[in-house]
Amino acid sequence: MSAVFASLIPTFLIIATGWLCRTTNFVSEQQWAGLERATYVLFFPALIISTLAHADLSSVPVLGVGGALVGSILFMAGLVLALRPLLARYAGIDGPSFTSIFQGATRWNTFVALAVAGSLFGQRGIALIAVAIAAMVPLLNLLAFSIFIRFAGRPRQSPKDILRSFATNPFIWSCAIGLALNLIVPPLPKPISAYIDLMGRAALAAGLLIVGAGLDIRRLAKPGLPHVLTVGLKLFLMPVTAVLFASFAGVSGDDLIVTIIASSVPSASAAYVLARQMGGNAPLMAEILTLQTLIALGSMPLVITLLG
Repeated sequence: MSAVFASLIPTFLIIATGWLCRTTNFVSEQQWAGLERATYVLFFPALIISTLAHADLSSVPVLGVGGALVGSILFMAGLVLALRPLLARYAGIDGPSFTSIFQGATRWNTFVALAVAGSLFGQRGIALIAVAIAAMVPLLNLLAFSIFIRFAGRPRQSPKDILRSFATNPFIWSCAIGLALNLIVPPLPKPISAYIDLMGRAALAAGLLIVGAGLDIRRLAKPGLPHVLTVGLKLFLMPVTAVLFASFAGVSGDDLIVTIIASSVPSASAAYVLARQMGGNAPLMAEILTLQTLIALGSMPLVITLLG
């Protein structure tokens, strides 16, 4: 499928560009830190707001697609947590590394999903991916935040502190704003809408460059258990699970294909930014992201063909 390759190959090339900029010191350590912060607080939230605000949610099966994706996320999260004692005891996986495995097995690359679904199904595909964003992004960030508190050595927090952290999480409040703009508020003035759109477009390149900057090619050349496990869980088991939930909910046809796309894309580049911000194993996260993106060039067409 040309649409899959057309979206994944540029993604991988941008990651390679970030790696090259870092290894040649073309961009300094301080500059990378500033770009990470801007991407986490400004660019990614703008992309979420723009996508949700413009989507036509009334024309798509919101409950069927959203419910299937939420169900698959909860299943995968439960499975990875169940594997945690075995990974620690027999593979020596520490807490920060486990957070990378968890994110690698559950999160999704919004940019790739938007590109592929939009290329295949136009505005309906984009609207369905907006449903996926609304369903998956708040839940995934809540789960990831909880995993970092539990396993990355973060200080114990009071319920008030946890609630404040959730409320101020850029990915969560941006979903709330995007849905409010879509469902409640009249259309934004064109200059404001254009401003948000332009900010959101910066998220793709910035996020992938940051992933490339954290990549250690030498370690990627010898993938270990975390790499293999997350590839199997995210690129193959998760779409199978999503299809089972979607079929049970009566989702079919093109809507089922978009559900497969949303669940079979590689993990999110935002996962690396979050790992850097919250004390996870960021180098491992970068390796998982790059390996998944490379393998997804072949796995996504295969999974879409077999399951669709």
